[in-house]
Amino acid sequence: MSCLVLCTVPTMAADGKILTTAGLSQVEGSGGGGLVPWATLAGYDSRDETSASFFITDVNVTDYRLTSIGVATSFYDRVELSYTQQTFALPASLITGLSLDSEDIKQDVVGVKVRLYGDAVYSTYPQVSVGLQYKQLDSDFVASYLGAKDDSGTDFYVAATKVHLGAVAGYNLVWNLTARATKANELGLLGYGGPDNTSYQVMMEGSVGLLLSPNWIVGMEYRQKPSNLSSVEEDDWKDIFISYLPNKNLNITAAYVDLGTVATKKDQTGIYLSMTGYLW
Repeated sequence: MSCLVLCTVPTMAADGKILTTAGLSQVEGSGGGGLVPWATLAGYDSRDETSASFFITDVNVTDYRLTSIGVATSFYDRVELSYTQQTFALPASLITGLSLDSEDIKQDVVGVKVRLYGDAVYSTYPQVSVGLQYKQLDSDFVASYLGAKDDSGTDFYVAATKVHLGAVAGYNLVWNLTARATKANELGLLGYGGPDNTSYQVMMEGSVGLLLSPNWIVGMEYRQKPSNLSSVEEDDWKDIFISYLPNKNLNITAAYVDLGTVATKKDQTGIYLSMTGYLW
């Protein structure tokens, strides 16, 4: 029996990759950056291992607060599954103006990602993955009031990620480019589609980071957003982040985020904080 246990443990322990290659936990639950899903999977599993992680992210800007709590699993460096619940706290003025029963909008996000080919570090070409994120609001009251057509939707994306060893003054450089087909208004928190558009649009998202040491990463992200609702303006999102990864069990990220105008409130800037713990 002890031999059987010892033989099966390596298939569970996700220690087959080098530190930082699991990336961070994206605000919708996928592995990657904070705002943008990457081609990397949410764990350190190699081709004969599995991994599991949990995360919590808090985005606190001028008038709003978004909290995401979720879990992710990765299988054999090929498939990632994730689940996240997002809570979007509304300002008092909006709650009173719309006579809302709750100050929060909640949304569930289920994600699937599949690595198609490549390795972000070792192959000469980028690692490429495809994924989807299915999202469902708990209530469509605010979304319907603003003119959204649906309270649920599915985003589809393809992502490419590459690490260039010693590319910048001896430091490792990582970049990611993601193309997302979406109908979502503000990640779907304000529903899907609207008077200005009911079809999928392709939005571009990107990240770049510099590994200052094996444990520290600094970088920036940009996420293009659609504009489906004539009643509210929606701006592209961007951030500047720093991440600390002391070991393969934990990463902590802080960022300055600029969300532009969100649900009629302009200049939504503030702090993004996130922590991911790896169970195995």
